[in-house]
Amino acid sequence: MATNDVVNADVDLDAAPTLVRRLGAEVFGTFVLVFGVIGTALFSSANTGWLGVSLAVGLTVIGSAYAVGHISGGHFNPAVSIGAAAAGRFAWSDVLPYIAAQVVGGVLATTILFAIRADGPADLGTFADVSNGFGDHSPAGYGLVAVILAEVVLTAIFLFVILGVTDRRAPSGFAPLAIGLTLTLIHLVAIPISNASVNPARSIATAVFGGGDSLAQLWVFIVAPIVGALIAGLAYRPLFDRAGK
Repeated sequence: MATNDVVNADVDLDAAPTLVRRLGAEVFGTFVLVFGVIGTALFSSANTGWLGVSLAVGLTVIGSAYAVGHISGGHFNPAVSIGAAAAGRFAWSDVLPYIAAQVVGGVLATTILFAIRADGPADLGTFADVSNGFGDHSPAGYGLVAVILAEVVLTAIFLFVILGVTDRRAPSGFAPLAIGLTLTLIHLVAIPISNASVNPARSIATAVFGGGDSLAQLWVFIVAPIVGALIAGLAYRPLFDRAGK
């Protein structure tokens, strides 16, 4: 018997991943996303600017989604889990475990980045600098209303794209690429406005180390992306899915 036959005899490749394995994939994917985008913002943005940070988040999502998306669905974002559940694509009973895994992955990433930064040059940016914010904490000085509107609309766009490219009628195999490129575009728009959240796990992960006003303003970057995700999740089926007619 060939080696591949032995492996296939012991492992059912068609078996659905267990919840534990799916949660592990979400921890990994969110870790890579946050480590990539916040690491770029902290250590490289002086050279790469907003474009570099935007590309970093897109590339991390593409890589992670291709790596473990087949295990967990590749959410890496509480807003995605909630929006997918609202659209009937994901079980509501799994939403809270997924959110917990995503927050753990994000905080683990910023914890390691905090340790790296502590042994680096003194002129590096701070976690307050890369946390999401409005008013004085918006990179370009945008106010609360502008930030809420941007986060709601951009998260809704993101969810519409995700639900569209993962639709059963969409071409297979290209979803991670479309999602990653869309997230790059979203960050090009949103970084000057709010430092670009559209992901509560990312916002929590940086606010933990940003402290002070980063924590005080965190509620916006939890509520607004969730609202945007619910709008898209509830609207997708009646607008675009034949089953919704």
